[in-house]
Amino acid sequence: MRWSQLLIPTLREAPADAEIASHRLLLRAGLARKLAGGIYTFLPLGLRVLRKIETITREEMNRAGAQELLMPALQPVELWKRGPRYVAAKPVMFRAQGFEEKKEEESELVLGPTHEEVITDLVATNLNSYRHLPKTFYQIQTKFRNEIRPRFGLMRAKEFSMKDAYSFDATDEAATVSYQKMYQAYERIFARIGLKAMVVEADTGVMGGSFSHEFSVPCSVGESEIVFTEDASYAAAIEKAVSLAHPRDNPTQSLSLEKFATPDVVTIEDLTQKHAVAARDQIKTLVYLCDEKLNIFLIRGDHSLNEAKVGALGFNEYRPATAQEIQQALGANPGSLGATGNIKKQIHQIFADETLQNQKGMVTGANEDGFHLKNVDVVRDISVDRFCSLRTVLEGEKSLEGKPLAIQRAIEVGHVFKLGTKYSEALGANFLDAQGKSQLMVMGCYGIGVTRSLQAVIEQNHDDNGILWPTAIAPFPVVITLLDQTLLADAEILQKELSNHGIDSLLDDRDERPGIKFKDADLVGFPIRITVGEKSKKAGGVEMKLRHQKESKILSLTETVAWAADYLKEK
Repeated sequence: MRWSQLLIPTLREAPADAEIASHRLLLRAGLARKLAGGIYTFLPLGLRVLRKIETITREEMNRAGAQELLMPALQPVELWKRGPRYVAAKPVMFRAQGFEEKKEEESELVLGPTHEEVITDLVATNLNSYRHLPKTFYQIQTKFRNEIRPRFGLMRAKEFSMKDAYSFDATDEAATVSYQKMYQAYERIFARIGLKAMVVEADTGVMGGSFSHEFSVPCSVGESEIVFTEDASYAAAIEKAVSLAHPRDNPTQSLSLEKFATPDVVTIEDLTQKHAVAARDQIKTLVYLCDEKLNIFLIRGDHSLNEAKVGALGFNEYRPATAQEIQQALGANPGSLGATGNIKKQIHQIFADETLQNQKGMVTGANEDGFHLKNVDVVRDISVDRFCSLRTVLEGEKSLEGKPLAIQRAIEVGHVFKLGTKYSEALGANFLDAQGKSQLMVMGCYGIGVTRSLQAVIEQNHDDNGILWPTAIAPFPVVITLLDQTLLADAEILQKELSNHGIDSLLDDRDERPGIKFKDADLVGFPIRITVGEKSKKAGGVEMKLRHQKESKILSLTETVAWAADYLKEK
């Protein structure tokens, strides 16, 4: 393949809206072009990288025993309504109208953001015996999500490529085995494509299920956060992480409740500054509308509520209550709220963070504007329905084993879920066991962001000059840089010899200055650059240089081909 034949529109400068290094290089190296917000066209070099990632993914999925299929992107909304998460997923769905001739009416369709409902319906109508199980299916397909704020190129896009897989088992134990196979396959995939991914415990979120793990790439511009110990004995997504909170001095005796005036106090900071009440001695009262019922969530004043942990309590829909909803139900504005007294008459349930259990001498709102209560004994004065982990872990706290925790931003590139029977129950995925009794299939689902992984590789492998592709997924492992058109025949012989050794190469035959060619080669990031020019020919051959090294060396044509073959074989 020749450079002059391909569309490789490299750029000296990146577009102004390219905010992070990988996004800038994606565009500058001529791998992709933006059509609209969150929508990209893959150009020839970018598509070659994408296909290589897909090939590695397929090989590992097949190795793990999964069967490839391809499900439709267009899905009837009625199927989603039968499923367990339509309300939660609805905001990100793209919708389309289809016309059904027999019904003579429009039928609503959605562009699939994912395929749990589709695969479960397929399995429910085609597998009905324990003899058919276990089964794991996968596809590599385009997904559509109506991201309100697409950003960072392929990191958060409206249209993207995903590998999604789904396992179906007869028992919970067997489902765990399927989960582990996919987990191990993911480790191999990311290692092969050159991503150093950290595996962390994760929140199951809208997807649901009993547990999950994220494969995350540490990155300063990542949109998620991971919490971990330096010895890797603990790692979790920020939404899932737990820790030992910084302690407070807890009084040994309880004093009587005392109401005191707090005019113009509406925040934790106000109470600290105007009445010298430390944030850790305050109770923050947050009201949420959960499945159309008001619930209170209590956390310490120096902590913040982790909304993912609210969702983990089993609510299908939840959001902060509005000031008007709070005023109507409780008779006070948010800055003066508290959960003492008879508030349970207006509230469905009260949840409190574990750090508040058995705490005394606390301060909270009196549920009366302009007043607070001190000497609050949480057990005595608040009818807590459930103590649980509600807060977000803080940097510098310790793990439950007493080891210091660090927090790092990261890019989520893969996620594996043990779903249980959430979808099989809703969509009727049953089977007959050996005794002829109907049972629900136990499911797992497993996703890899293929296009996101491509950009994550760039984010993790670049320098000031451009991309440093791992050889397994480089658009071409070798670029032949021709500096003198009179030596074109020599370059063609070299390319043919490389091909005979199974090495794909790109011949840069453009009529450009050497500096431009060298800069473009570094920008695109070909692992090996072989320069064919008069100077190197006089020295006895061609110039060989690795992208990640400054030094080059002169080798004969035969030596060059053998060296390149050995180098790439080791990689």
